[in-house]
Amino acid sequence: MAANTVLNYIPRKSVVHDLTGTTKLAFFLLFTFASMITYNTWVLLGLMAVSLAVFRLSHIKLREVRFMLVFMLVFLALNDLFIFLFDPNQGTALYGTRTVLCHLLWRYDLTAEQLFYMFNISLKYFVALPVAILFISATNPSEFAASLNSIGISYKVGYSVAIALRYIPDIQRDYHSISQAQQARGVELGRSEPFFKRLKNSVSILLPLILTSLNRIDTISNAMELRGFGKHDKRTWYTRRPFARRDFIALAVGVVLLLISLTVTIRFGRFYNPFV
Repeated sequence: MAANTVLNYIPRKSVVHDLTGTTKLAFFLLFTFASMITYNTWVLLGLMAVSLAVFRLSHIKLREVRFMLVFMLVFLALNDLFIFLFDPNQGTALYGTRTVLCHLLWRYDLTAEQLFYMFNISLKYFVALPVAILFISATNPSEFAASLNSIGISYKVGYSVAIALRYIPDIQRDYHSISQAQQARGVELGRSEPFFKRLKNSVSILLPLILTSLNRIDTISNAMELRGFGKHDKRTWYTRRPFARRDFIALAVGVVLLLISLTVTIRFGRFYNPFV
């Protein structure tokens, strides 16, 4: 089922999974800041190497996160397309040079600077995506809620996030079950059917899915109310673990990466121009 669901926790025995939720959250934030503050290609390539190495350490397979990868690639392609359509000279303005490769039409010249700028934009996504996927896929929702609470966020907010993360795979499983049941009854949803007929038939899946979801939410709400949830200002967590040596090492790596990114950006500028 892991390959058919998205945004779900994938249990593994790995160094990444053994880190505490607080460590994963802190490393994710440090790494994200390190990749956001710079467009220096060499820094981004180094961060991408670290990102891929961490992903490999998690023992999570690419096929298990295939949907998120495909979604990211489609989003990335559209993002680059619209960047070029709305401002084809953005790269020229940022790098201060203009190397025209060919003229396309109207005001659209394909320049090396624009291609390099869009390459760096794409590189930033490739840097952040593996770590973002790991943060979701290698962190137990209850552990994530405990990590949010450990940095001062209300446990009610943390618990709501944990329930939402646990609920996403359930919705997907319900959708697949209802879809298969409806297709067994003769409701066609295949590509051979006309688009509007598929859209009409999808209502027969969405309505039971919504009713099932509302029923589950009501059940969870009643259970939490019976347990007195929200009565006290604080709560304890079974999933909160003490810091180990590996946690301090991971935090140190995150801090070092952020400092390197800041240092290179301040000293050499935010943009690296290979066309000078």
